[in-house]
Amino acid sequence: MTGDDDYKRKMAHRKAVQESRVANRSAEKGLLLVHTGNGKGKTTAALGLMVRAFGHGFHVGLVQFVKGGWQPGEVAALERFSDLLTHRVMGEGFTWETQDRDRDRAAAEAAWVVSKEMLADPRYRLVVLDELTIPLRYGTLATDEVVTTLANRRPDLHVIVTGRHAPPALIDSADLVTEMAPTKHPFQSGIKAQIGIEF
Repeated sequence: MTGDDDYKRKMAHRKAVQESRVANRSAEKGLLLVHTGNGKGKTTAALGLMVRAFGHGFHVGLVQFVKGGWQPGEVAALERFSDLLTHRVMGEGFTWETQDRDRDRAAAEAAWVVSKEMLADPRYRLVVLDELTIPLRYGTLATDEVVTTLANRRPDLHVIVTGRHAPPALIDSADLVTEMAPTKHPFQSGIKAQIGIEF
């Protein structure tokens, strides 16, 4: 048997296995996706899924819990999808910048009110709660309430939660969890955050 024949046989077997797996999965539901971990790419991955959703004509809600103190590049890019997107920047910047727990709690609670409105609005097929894990970690939002609300959302609604240190209760309730691991980062070599890459 030649190398080409062996390759063809392996790919035929792989195709049969994959088709069988796909045929046995017929359930459909709104998914809770969590992008967490210390590596770069959590919000970036969520934005990529948003673009995919726009391609299918989905209405998307995006609430950014932290990134309010600066203007990242995605803000300008997302304006191009204004007919399908509701984008609310609710934070005041990173918690180490405000250094005020009461202000951080008020900002988190206001963002959570907006988030719950989006979760309840049947127009949306996808809601992205960017950096929601930050107020959960610092206790400016109650994890139990957030997890319960997300678990009780309507059955066809997809939700993406991003941010480091996702609490175990959120991870347990999610359908898909991706942990971004920092293998190497230019910041460690003295390279500053780059426009169009980090922001």
